[in-house]
Amino acid sequence: MAAPKSSFLDKVLGRIGRLDAEGLQTVVQRLARERSFLETLFNTIEDGVLVVDEQGRVLYFNQAVTRLLGLQPGVEGQHVTRFLPELDWAELSRFDRQGGGHVARHEFEVDYPRPRFLRLYSAPLDGEATGSSGVALILHDATETRQKTYEAIESERVQALTLLAASVAHEIGNPLNALHIHLQLMERELKKAGRAPGSRSSTPDLRRLEQYLDVAKGEINRLDYIITQFLQAIRPVAPQLKPASVNDVVEKTLDLLQPELGNRGLTVKTKFARRLPAAPLDATQIQQVLVNLIKNAMQAMTKGGTLTLQTGEGADGVWVSVADTGGGIPEEQINRIFEPFFTTKKRGTGLGLMIVQRIVRAHGGRIELESHAGRGTTFRVWLPLHERQPRLLPEGTMETQRRNL
Repeated sequence: MAAPKSSFLDKVLGRIGRLDAEGLQTVVQRLARERSFLETLFNTIEDGVLVVDEQGRVLYFNQAVTRLLGLQPGVEGQHVTRFLPELDWAELSRFDRQGGGHVARHEFEVDYPRPRFLRLYSAPLDGEATGSSGVALILHDATETRQKTYEAIESERVQALTLLAASVAHEIGNPLNALHIHLQLMERELKKAGRAPGSRSSTPDLRRLEQYLDVAKGEINRLDYIITQFLQAIRPVAPQLKPASVNDVVEKTLDLLQPELGNRGLTVKTKFARRLPAAPLDATQIQQVLVNLIKNAMQAMTKGGTLTLQTGEGADGVWVSVADTGGGIPEEQINRIFEPFFTTKKRGTGLGLMIVQRIVRAHGGRIELESHAGRGTTFRVWLPLHERQPRLLPEGTMETQRRNL
């Protein structure tokens, strides 16, 4: 469908033979005013407007083209590729000859008059309206947009590295604290050997020392694991799932944190479900989850309190809950509790619960949270009993899809 012509031009062309000198002068004046208006409009816009004929020779350009490409008055009639060497004129003219009102987009960099990144939009002109076919080229300066994109990507990288470093510091703090406590207990036992001989109390308890050493070695291994995991890019490592008992993981975690729990004077209650089926899990990562949840619970109870750990089984998996009798989480903060760097503690990093959520999701599980002001908070971690298997297409489906392509 041909583009509609200007109603004013229609009237002029239809009556041009009947116009006298005064009428022709009026028409010319009006056309001059319209040209002046359009000229002012094109020179006001920031995008460059460059018109070339069907051979690629420059017919018109606005002031923005002068700023972007350095064109000066008098270059009309020269080929556009002199000013845009990167432009594939043969391909562009072939595309424009296809017509249909299509607009082509190109992106390239220019060095003159200054380095810029440009987006070029080209559209064919109506040859019937202009007297000759040609192409309108719209040049958009996308340098700042591109720079902002690079800056945004760089900012995300820096933020990710910051998150990584803070996560490492946060996670290393837990085993270092346990190491510090157990080394103090070992020191206390060894000091007994320095007292006067003959006293029963002067002999260190070797069984206790062995327990403390086992815990210290275990924490050193966990430190090595944490560093290895966090320093592998930012991409989290998939858990190594093996059938294991959630009850066993909870008991090992309590043994690890028992000295710290005792120093805080907290009462620990356990309610383990009997005959709990084994679930596919990464025991080390789930222990990391429980350490973070238990430490949060301990910090929520400033003066005494009761820590309750419970396990159970549901229709879709097994679960473990960590409950405290602290002050609870304010209702307006519950929705943000898993956000990175959000914390309700003065010296918190806001990364513990984020890491908990990430590990649980990697296991295909979920976290439930219940909190009551003045009564405490309960976190319940659900873990599936079966690994999620990849969904396979029915036999013959791929062949059917190939035939339909």
